[in-house]
Amino acid sequence: MAVESRPLRYFVAVAEERSFRRAAERLGMAAPALSRAIRNLEAELGVRLFERSTRVVELTEPGAVLLAQVAPALEALDAAVRRAQRASAPNRSVLLAVKADADGGLLEDVLAATAAEPDAEPVAVRLCGWREHARLLRTGEADAALMFEPYDSGGIDADVVAVEPRVAALPVDHALAGAARVRLADLGIGLGEVDERAERDIGEQGVHDLAQLLALIGLGVTMTVLPRSVAARYPRQGVAYVPIEDCPPAALVIAWPERSRNRGVAALVRAAVAVAESRGMGAAVEAPG
Repeated sequence: MAVESRPLRYFVAVAEERSFRRAAERLGMAAPALSRAIRNLEAELGVRLFERSTRVVELTEPGAVLLAQVAPALEALDAAVRRAQRASAPNRSVLLAVKADADGGLLEDVLAATAAEPDAEPVAVRLCGWREHARLLRTGEADAALMFEPYDSGGIDADVVAVEPRVAALPVDHALAGAARVRLADLGIGLGEVDERAERDIGEQGVHDLAQLLALIGLGVTMTVLPRSVAARYPRQGVAYVPIEDCPPAALVIAWPERSRNRGVAALVRAAVAVAESRGMGAAVEAPG
């Protein structure tokens, strides 16, 4: 049975909004027309997708199964269209998603090295937010991403580019600020929370980015854990960076959409790995200090 994508998009909107009215507003159509389209889809599939009441719309079990399969499929379809359109552009380039100052200090050298690679294409950098890289890859809004683990790996392939030590970012008047090195236990940080620490701290402190978080650290409000290269990009008078001797290293990866056959992306990946290896960052973690 072949089902057109439009009614499936209607279905996803209603499922996400849990309201025909809100879904209709989101889609720019009348609620009665949307309701008819959903009923036609249910008739075509032979299943009931929603439990309807005067106050709320809930997915049935078949509806939940359909949503889990259809939402990523529609996202992949939209991504394929975006990639095809970019591939046909006369001055096409590889879109590389990077968060500002979260590139391991490698970005400039990677771009230069990529230009010398066979099959290289121009690389356009797209600056993005914290943990936004994977979404941009899946939606076709980026061809590659340079990002730190962890990330949502669904539909994404990646190579580890570099590994580097992490440091504690402490207020300068903190009792451990003058230490040669510290341990996670000294900081009250568990091993399992290291990867998410900075992201969690940004959310809990009500700030929007690392620069604002560091301002709070300088005021003595909090502390966090960062890759050493990120700390090097953000010197602050009120912040002390102290190596953590028992902290797992930060892993920087170059990622791309699963099953990508983009030669320009392949050239970018080769260049990124080579640059990291040339700096001694690719094979082993250097000692903190």
